[in-house]
Amino acid sequence: MLFLADFHIHSKYSYATSKTMDLQALAVWGQLKGIGLMGTGDFTHPIWYKELITALVPAASGLYQLRPELQAVVDAQVYDSCKASQLFLLTAEISTIFRRNGKCYKTHSIIFAPNLQVAGLIAAKLSTIGNIVYDGRPTLGLDVKDLLKIILDISPECMLIPAHIWTPHFGLLGSKSGFDSFQECFQELMPHIYAFEKGLSANFLMNAQCSDLDRFAILCNSDAHSVQNLGREANLFNTQMSYEAVTQALKQNDTQALVAGIEFFPEMGKYYGSGHRACGFYASPEESVIDSICGVCGKEMTLGVAHRVAQIADRTVQQAIPFMRKRYGIIPLQELLAESCGVKVSSKKVQQMYQHLLMSIGNEFYILLDAAIEDIAQHSSIQLAASINAVRTGNLLLSPGYDGLYGSINFRL
Repeated sequence: MLFLADFHIHSKYSYATSKTMDLQALAVWGQLKGIGLMGTGDFTHPIWYKELITALVPAASGLYQLRPELQAVVDAQVYDSCKASQLFLLTAEISTIFRRNGKCYKTHSIIFAPNLQVAGLIAAKLSTIGNIVYDGRPTLGLDVKDLLKIILDISPECMLIPAHIWTPHFGLLGSKSGFDSFQECFQELMPHIYAFEKGLSANFLMNAQCSDLDRFAILCNSDAHSVQNLGREANLFNTQMSYEAVTQALKQNDTQALVAGIEFFPEMGKYYGSGHRACGFYASPEESVIDSICGVCGKEMTLGVAHRVAQIADRTVQQAIPFMRKRYGIIPLQELLAESCGVKVSSKKVQQMYQHLLMSIGNEFYILLDAAIEDIAQHSSIQLAASINAVRTGNLLLSPGYDGLYGSINFRL
C-alpha cells in the first residue's frame, strides 16, 4: 500500500518545541497533512515515554495507534475530506558530542525501536550515561559508534539513522564538526548503517554527487518542532504498514518500496548557502570555496551545505542526474498562502484559507501534489493555484538561506 511517512518529529518536551505537540495534536495534524505513518519522537524522555505507554496501543506489527477513546476525539476534529488511518513508529533523536583522535565531533541520530519495551530499555541505558530528562532530544557525551552498539545490543531490530547529515552543526558530514565519510565515522560498524536523513538544506541531486552515498536509502523528514511544520518533507512508501516492512525497505535500499522523497527546496533551508547572518553577508558556493571569511567583519563564515557537498562530491551535477532518486518538490501550503496574500503565515487570513482548502479539497499533500489546479483556483484564488503549479513545474526563483536564516521564494508568474 502507498503511504507517506515522516519519522523525525519532536514532542512538547524538546527544547524550542511548541507545547501543543502532544499525541492527539500529532494525530489530528497527521491526517490534515496526509501522513499515514509518523515517528513519535523523544521516546527517551521519561514523561513522554509514560504518555506513549498510556495513550498508544499496538496496531500493525511494531507500529502503534491511539487508544480508541482518544482516536474518537481526534477523528471529531478532522474534516471528512482528510480522514485516514494514521499510525506511529517509535523514534527518538539523540545528540552526541565526543572526541576521537583529538578532534571534537557533534552528531544527531534518529533511533527506531520495534516496541515500547525496547524503547524503555534504551532510555534506561542512556540515563546511566547522561541527563535524558532536561530535553526530549538529549545531548550525551557518547561516541556515536558506541550509541549504535548500545541500541543493537538491546535489540538487533533497532536502527540508527544519521540525521540531517549535511547540516554544519551536528550533521555527520557537516562542515563544523562532522566526518569526511560514513566509513570514517562508523568504521567496522558500517554494515549496520542502512539509511540517512538528508536534511532540509540538501536535495537528492546534491546527494547523488557523492558516490559513497549510493548504498544508503535516503530519508526526507520534517524535523518538526510544531504541528504546522509536519510534512515539510516526507517519504512515499509502497509496502505493508509494519515496522519490519519499513525497516526492510531501508535495509535493502529498495526503490520499489521507498518509492520517492517529498522534498523541501534546499535553497529554502537555513544552511544551504555560506555566510555570516550577523552581518547579512552571503557567499555563493563558488565564492566560499575561494574565501571562507565574512566580507564585512572578517570573521569565519558558516560554510553551508552546498559548499560541503562540493568538497566531498566525486560526480558533477550532470554525472549525478542518473543516480538521483525519485522526488517531488513542495513548499508548505501555509507558506504559499502567505506569499500569495502578502501576509504572515500566522495571520488569521492564512489560517482561515488553509482550513477552508482542507475541508473543501482534501489533505495538504493531496492539494500540493495531485489536486486539479482548477479545483484549487475555485476554492481559493487564481494566484494560489498558479503558485502551486509553479512549484510543481519548478518555475520559481529562490533566494538561498544561510547561517541559520531560511531562504525565500519568488514566482515567475
